[in-house]
Amino acid sequence: MELFSTIIGTLSNWMYSYILIIMLLGVGLYFTFRSKFIQLRLLVESVRVVSEKPKDENSVSAFQALMVSTASRVGTGNIVGVANAIALGGYGAVFWMWITALVGGASSFVESTLAQIYKKKDPTGGSYGGPAYYIEAALHSRALGVIFAVLLIATYAGGFNMAASFNLITSFTSYEFYNDSIPMIGGALLAILVGVCIFGGGKRIVKVTGVMVPVMGVIYILLSLVVVVLNVGQVPMVIGKIFSEAFNFRAIFGGFAGSAMMQGIKRGLYSNEAGVGSAPNAAAAADVSHPAKQGLVQMLSVFIDTILICTATALMALCTGITPSGELTGAPFVQASLARTFGAVGPYFITFALLLFAFTTLLGNLYYCDGALNYIAGHTVSKTTKTIFNIAAIAIVFIGAQLNFGLIWDTADVLMGFMAIVNLPVILILGNTAMKALKDYTDQRSQGKDPVFKASAIGLKEKTDFWN
Repeated sequence: MELFSTIIGTLSNWMYSYILIIMLLGVGLYFTFRSKFIQLRLLVESVRVVSEKPKDENSVSAFQALMVSTASRVGTGNIVGVANAIALGGYGAVFWMWITALVGGASSFVESTLAQIYKKKDPTGGSYGGPAYYIEAALHSRALGVIFAVLLIATYAGGFNMAASFNLITSFTSYEFYNDSIPMIGGALLAILVGVCIFGGGKRIVKVTGVMVPVMGVIYILLSLVVVVLNVGQVPMVIGKIFSEAFNFRAIFGGFAGSAMMQGIKRGLYSNEAGVGSAPNAAAAADVSHPAKQGLVQMLSVFIDTILICTATALMALCTGITPSGELTGAPFVQASLARTFGAVGPYFITFALLLFAFTTLLGNLYYCDGALNYIAGHTVSKTTKTIFNIAAIAIVFIGAQLNFGLIWDTADVLMGFMAIVNLPVILILGNTAMKALKDYTDQRSQGKDPVFKASAIGLKEKTDFWN
């Protein structure tokens, strides 16, 4: 296990030092300039689109699709991941998380718009899709689509769900009652809770996350604001350090693996998943009149995740005066910060927040895996196959609670990195289609219309299920 952990850690550092930093920022910046800064230019429009209702009451709305993708994005990474980035990379890691989200918003728009354009029709009239489907439809490579689907399942049912389970359990290490049996008991209870929900099917997942995510996010942000207000005198110092330490290039190039840039990009990507190819799976299920609408909605999800919730965690932790260090990481770091403000009740709130975050993350992740399984099989998988997969997924939740910090995070980073390595070049190749769809959308909006998409309007030669 130690040898495997070392190999995974080395691979993770290599991937993010030499490949993903260039791909993530490069593709994000390319689409940012190509779309004329869509993240800022159409941010208000994205908020408006979220409120639109589908024509069919039984269809998945843009808002519901946003909640499923946000349920996966807004998870334990928003608390534990941010805390780890700051503890290992310093104040400056927050700045690089912001940059990852800012440029990633453009990538998220492109991948989610493509998922809408190439989505497939299910027997009930609804829709489904994602990167595997637009890879096959536009690049005519089912083999590459299958590879992506396998990576998605490994990442979300494996790496990310183990991390969510582990992160929740680490919040108990701050309490006096913690002992070696807590990971086993806590992991078992969480696995049972997830099992009860996932055996109810995908529709239940949509309903559960649709209720829990907004409530959980709003309460968390409000509490962070209270902490910041109570420690407002520290805010100028914290903001100053976030910017000054972000550009400490001597530290960055002296030890890049532990630098603010590396940690900020890693945890920013883990948190918002822009360009990874996860959100398009939820985006494809939405019933909208134009693909660009769902692209805008998913772009908004990146901002909700990183600019709002991750920043809330960072300020809440740093304004209380707790010094970041490699010895105090994850949930205990945030709990220690809250304990200074609220006393003993602070750590309990973080544990409760992590429970909600972990639960919605686990459900959102498994929702993505449903579509990937069906794609690999070429049809809706049988009830027996789905049951076997669900049992395995529940077991993985339990196993994740038993593993160690380094192995958990490095495994999640490596698997996520492989997804991005496949998806980013694909959206770069297909990006022109998404940009044409964006122009079609903005042209119609400038004419005062509610945009309606037709594939022929952008010269799309590939056959689509919905837009012909």
